Amino acid sequence: MDFTNYMSDRVKPMQGSSIRAMFKFLEQADIISLAGGSPAPESFPGRELAEIASELLAEKSHICLQYGVTEGYTPLREIVKGRMAKVDSHKEYDETIITSGAQQAIDLALKALINKGDGIIVEQPSFIGTLNSIRSYEAKLFGVPMQDDGMDLEATEEILKTENIKIIYTIATFQNPTGITMSNEKRKKLLELAKKYDVLIFEDNPYGELRFAGEPTVTIKSLDTEGRVLYFGSFSKILSAGLRLGWVTAHKDIMDKIVVLKQVNDVHTPVLNQMMAAEYMTRYSIDEHIAKIRKLYGRKCGLMLEAMDKYFPDYCKYTRPEGGLFLLYTMPEGYDAKELLNKAIANKVAFVAGNTLMLDMDKPCSSFRLNYSLVAEDKIETAIKLLAEVL
Repeated sequence: MDFTNYMSDRVKPMQGSSIRAMFKFLEQADIISLAGGSPAPESFPGRELAEIASELLAEKSHICLQYGVTEGYTPLREIVKGRMAKVDSHKEYDETIITSGAQQAIDLALKALINKGDGIIVEQPSFIGTLNSIRSYEAKLFGVPMQDDGMDLEATEEILKTENIKIIYTIATFQNPTGITMSNEKRKKLLELAKKYDVLIFEDNPYGELRFAGEPTVTIKSLDTEGRVLYFGSFSKILSAGLRLGWVTAHKDIMDKIVVLKQVNDVHTPVLNQMMAAEYMTRYSIDEHIAKIRKLYGRKCGLMLEAMDKYFPDYCKYTRPEGGLFLLYTMPEGYDAKELLNKAIANKVAFVAGNTLMLDMDKPCSSFRLNYSLVAEDKIETAIKLLAEVL
């Protein structure tokens, strides 16, 4: 039976993430994957969370196995709001809810705010999950190139002048996939543009606490005095990806609609997961835990860059991130990363081709993303040497 005609118009053009699709293939033990976006398994506090889960199930099963409130487990929400307030990113007009990962938070916010045909400006390249969510609500995507200090704001303003734009989406800190961080000067300018042209900003910040070099930046949310910025955070990179815990902090008027949409979506985020996170942060220092992760990723990134400097051809360029999980490698114009990927897999190493992260996924792209968080330290140099052979 052909179900094509039964599909809604908004999902017909959508394609599954080739990154997720690659995971099955990359489970082969002989392939070194630099393609994932996952945190390092050695960063998970498994023993501590196991003890906490056991106690919660034994002593508080009447709470952790029961329905919960849509806004989230109150102790966890208060912890999140407190951490946001420390960096001046939770205003008096804001509210915070816990979601099933930051991806759900972004999707719910888009659903609450976007009508068919509304314009959204995104960095190019950008995170495939958000791009697909935007496509599902039949919004119009407008991409602006990345520069060494963040998105091109001149190109951004040119779009704002001529198009019906409602939202600017940015991963301002350790951007996925480039690893680039927007300068504080550009953050202020971006907010000024949002005010001038009356648009909202989605500040997606899953990697912001993973800085291992350079000077800290302010959140765009901290500069906002009107409620124009919606902030999306995640525990996936600092505690556990599998717990699927994220949050959104936004003006109460917007949050009212997001809460209703979450009730329709999944009622609430699993209570046990929320209680585990809250209890962990009550018993242990999450900041000390994050500091260990920073050191781990700083070491892995350093090993990768050192190997790339040694083995890669000098006619290509690559970003040198100060935090996060990724860097972007760019070949000369005219080369296609998808073709290179096939040869790389044959040589037992894999990456994410850049076309997957662009607005036009069918167009050849000379860039590709490398991840250093997931690969074992003793395999980083080997992986780069294998990739260098293909290059």
